[in-house]
Amino acid sequence: MSLDTTTIFAAALGLGAAAGVLLVVAAWRRPAAVSSPSRPRTWARAARGQAGDRRALLRLVVAVGAGVLTGAVTGWIVGAVLAAAAVWFLPRMVGPDRAHRRRVARIEAIASWTEMLRDVLSAAAGLEQAILATAPLAPAAIRGEVATLAARLESGQRLPPALRTLARELDDPTADLVLAALVLAAEHQARQLGDLLGSLATTARGQAAMRMRVETGRARTRTSVRVIVATTLAFAAGVVLFNRAYLDVYNTATGQLVLLGIGGLFAGGFAWLARIATSGGQPRVLALDAPDLTRTPDGDAVTAGGGERS
Repeated sequence: MSLDTTTIFAAALGLGAAAGVLLVVAAWRRPAAVSSPSRPRTWARAARGQAGDRRALLRLVVAVGAGVLTGAVTGWIVGAVLAAAAVWFLPRMVGPDRAHRRRVARIEAIASWTEMLRDVLSAAAGLEQAILATAPLAPAAIRGEVATLAARLESGQRLPPALRTLARELDDPTADLVLAALVLAAEHQARQLGDLLGSLATTARGQAAMRMRVETGRARTRTSVRVIVATTLAFAAGVVLFNRAYLDVYNTATGQLVLLGIGGLFAGGFAWLARIATSGGQPRVLALDAPDLTRTPDGDAVTAGGGERS
């Protein structure tokens, strides 16, 4: 087997391995959404999905362009794959923590909607009527989900199952606390619901403030991660552009395989750094998926499937 054939064969193997790694990582980071009758897509959610698809397409075009440019400059197929992967993943890894901002905005929106319910209930309105009245005025972060809840109620669905479905859609521990109080009120006519909702709204705002303080501390770590990543990439680009003779060892088939391994090690290191600087989601504390509430022999209300998640 000639050297050129060996190089092409090794480059093809490296390209296949890198593409497989990219597919696995992409599937792990963004699982496919499964539509179900219990979670209909609203127009707002559909619009956000289309905007996200356009951004993903633009990122894909830029990543492919960067890979082609790198391959043309260096002549390395593995280098082209690594450059495309860097352009695809690094902006999300070292960029602002948008998921955290969305979670904080959702908590504040839950607090505001809870206060709306409290105020409407104080005017002697029923719980279902209060939800229908506040749905058009709900904060933007949860307006789509609350509007879907109102649509379910108007279509004749019972309030407790509709609230449990809303809890699954919001998928937030603060929302669980509020919706658990609403489910108990809907099924057992809880007293002083307005006072309870006011207390829960205060708790939600406290949690939002706490998460913002945590985010302030993480901002310094995220800045350090950006400096490390930028310095590493600048050094690699400088060597490629100004000292190509130093990199001639990567022109062989073995060099391409070594380059693929080095790129994988750096990718793993960058991913760990980004994980340190990114806040994770909070675990839910209540299970509202139980079909009904039952009572113990002592008369205490409990959920049929257990009130907490382990």
